[in-house]
Amino acid sequence: MNLMMLLEMASSAFGDRVAFGSKDGSGITYQDLYEKAGKASQHFTEANADHVSFLGESNLALPISLFGSSWAGLPFVPLNYRLAGEEVQALADRITPTVTVTNKELSNILQDKEGVSLMTGKQLIDYTTEGGVIPEPSWNMDPDEIAILLFTSGTTGAPKAAVLRQTHLVSYILGSVEFMGAADNEASLVSVPPYHVAGIAAMCSSVYSGRRIVQLPTFDPEDWVNLVINEEITHAMVVPTMLARIVEYLDNDSSIKITSLRALSYGGGKMPRPVIERALTLLPDTNFVNAYGLTETSSTISVLGPEDHREAFRSPDESIRQRLSSAGKPLPNLEVSIRNDEGVEVSVGESGEIWVRGEQVSGEYLGQGKKLTDDGWFPTNDGGSIDDGGYLFVEGRIDDIIIRGGENISPGEIEEVLLNHPNIRDAAAVGVPDEEWGEVIIAVVVSRDTESFSESVIKDFTKEHLRSSRTPDKIIQVDELPYNETGKLLRRVIKAELVKEL
Repeated sequence: MNLMMLLEMASSAFGDRVAFGSKDGSGITYQDLYEKAGKASQHFTEANADHVSFLGESNLALPISLFGSSWAGLPFVPLNYRLAGEEVQALADRITPTVTVTNKELSNILQDKEGVSLMTGKQLIDYTTEGGVIPEPSWNMDPDEIAILLFTSGTTGAPKAAVLRQTHLVSYILGSVEFMGAADNEASLVSVPPYHVAGIAAMCSSVYSGRRIVQLPTFDPEDWVNLVINEEITHAMVVPTMLARIVEYLDNDSSIKITSLRALSYGGGKMPRPVIERALTLLPDTNFVNAYGLTETSSTISVLGPEDHREAFRSPDESIRQRLSSAGKPLPNLEVSIRNDEGVEVSVGESGEIWVRGEQVSGEYLGQGKKLTDDGWFPTNDGGSIDDGGYLFVEGRIDDIIIRGGENISPGEIEEVLLNHPNIRDAAAVGVPDEEWGEVIIAVVVSRDTESFSESVIKDFTKEHLRSSRTPDKIIQVDELPYNETGKLLRRVIKAELVKEL
């Protein structure tokens, strides 16, 4: 099992299809990608590297590097180009000797780094176009060979390198994607960064299905909408913050018509219900999919599918409509369980920690081994519950749970209510230390109309929908909330600022 096996199948079955590029035919075909990966593997091997790393925005050099590294039997390591220079250097120290594919601007960061052999994306593309020799297919089919190392974006301590072996990624693709399942006119827009597991999964999934991939290196709602229209995009994946901006952009211009988009998946963070409800109204012919997963699980664990979206959106029953806030049902090749602090499975509807087990689950970190139980379960550190219909509700990181007066309170529950107020555009709830209660609840909100914001009005609104013990003790208005580059709300950053100020 090897990622190159997927590309070899694609090049043999539909080699003349455009793999990465425009509908006008410019770009590279699946056969081109196969040949370029082979030539790249030869260069990586001759460089005596232990890893192939990629530092930069998505471009044609990205898939060549990814599949070329698998051909050469080297772990592929996409690095976060948004980090400070010293942080990138610290990550590079952990993977030397490495060939790093980058651009001229970012190459300065690693210019003098020992053990780093630099190559620009243009140089790699030119080399694999004009020179090099395609070696005989000789990639290692050992399923336990490391395919990808992804550095986690933790907020404390040094980032951990999540290990994804060939078996994990291939198992995910084979279990969720149909080979040659895409028609020759289908195109997928990838706008998440290459160092996010969703970006890797989107590339591999599209290659196996035969779908043309269009890359959007830097997200902007206007650029995204224009690409969807001009490139006749049929499939796309976004994070919740992206969809919120797309919805806002479409709301501001009713003349825009998106007709090609058949499927839009989202994930990477909690989706505010008002945003997805508005998206379903604006794009009634699009199939929406909510995909919940982690880096350590090779992407998706559970899916809320198109029919689930439509049924919940149309239902007058609030318990059914509430499923728009869920992550759907686990994939058929995975097991998901909700456990308490002692690792014992809890009852239906009860909150606890999400545990997952299956062939695609890695749960391994470089130098730290596997974080799996003896019987193969991976505790995700995400809180959640499963309702009587089998739908998984993700409540956020266990570390973010607010403990007020001995009661565990999910910040997501509070945020969901706040976002239903017409004057709240974004919201976050955190617990701040308090001598009497242990923690008090502080809500930080972004208003649509700052002039008419009233803390007392918002408090009264939350009291109508939440038990008194779960209503915010204080509501603070801010201009914007902090998110990381993949759309995750940084509650720890908010909490740290509040602790300093209050």
